[in-house]
Amino acid sequence: MTAIRSLAFNFVFYANLIVQMIFWTPFYFLVSRERAWIVPKFWARSSLWLQEKIAGTRSEITGQENLPEGSYIIAPKHQSFWDTFSFLPDIPDALYILKRELTWIPVFGWYIAKMRMIPVDRGSRSKALRMAVAATKAELARNSRQLIIYPEGTRRPPGAEPAYKWGIVELYTQLNLPVVPVAHVAGLYWPRRKFMRYPGTIKARFLPPIPPGLGKEEFMKRLIAETEAACDELLIESARTDRPALPPTAAARLKELGAKA
Repeated sequence: MTAIRSLAFNFVFYANLIVQMIFWTPFYFLVSRERAWIVPKFWARSSLWLQEKIAGTRSEITGQENLPEGSYIIAPKHQSFWDTFSFLPDIPDALYILKRELTWIPVFGWYIAKMRMIPVDRGSRSKALRMAVAATKAELARNSRQLIIYPEGTRRPPGAEPAYKWGIVELYTQLNLPVVPVAHVAGLYWPRRKFMRYPGTIKARFLPPIPPGLGKEEFMKRLIAETEAACDELLIESARTDRPALPPTAAARLKELGAKA
């Protein structure tokens, strides 16, 4: 039954994306960029609703009181496609750094361009980082926006050893903005590279912001420590209440935490 519900949700999820992009196109491209945010935020909410109703997977996001006013950096764990859209309803004017190839997709690429996201060529990481910093500074000078950056760069399974990249440090230092870590274990319910969607409750938490001005090493240590500690708490809670099928990384991490306790 879980496999059938997963297949049904996957079909409806992508159908919902395509239908909404087509349906909202006249409105989206005629109104201002600020007002056009109604569309992607509505799509995100409808996707979370469909996930709950079809796959039986609820989403519980807390800690919104930790989001500052104005511009800041959001640094979520990256375990699943779920964490690429689920925070949109809580963010006033999200700004993504993304692969430029996404802008080549018909309609979808036009939607990205409307929101003035920052496409980069990932062929050269150092060059891409310099371009991303420069483009982000220019955009933030025009508008008060919230940059979403995934510190580990690529999706990793829940419980895996942290693999934070230095890019988040450079952005933190050069943009001089607070960073809001985001902890979750969505990979337990919407695993990477798999079609299965498991029932339960995806719990995510916006953590207190890390203020600007810290040294690079101090910032990185604090980001990792606070994010991973909160992820461990959510992993323990999810394993106790939902009892999902744990990937090897999550099972090993729970065993390690149990031994420490």
